[in-house]
Amino acid sequence: MNPHDFANMSEAERHKTLFEMSDEDIDYSDIPELDEKFFKNAKTIEHKLRPEVDTISIRSDILDWFKTHAREEKYEDLINDVLESYIYNQKK
Repeated sequence: MNPHDFANMSEAERHKTLFEMSDEDIDYSDIPELDEKFFKNAKTIEHKLRPEVDTISIRSDILDWFKTHAREEKYEDLINDVLESYIYNQKK
């Protein structure tokens, strides 16, 4: 199977493949370049719910992984996104 044949992958396989993909592997050829006009009209989307602040224990190796893989976002947001995705997939 083509490793980027997303149409024939399960949602979990797509998530895993995309998450592990490097920037160099992304094909931008069918995406128009974003120009000033785009950014002038762009709207910021933020999470609708404010997170409840709580304290949980996370193993240091897991926390280090999230800190390493959180690129532009805060690692706390990445943890929330992963948990949200997990919950969404459990409901199916």
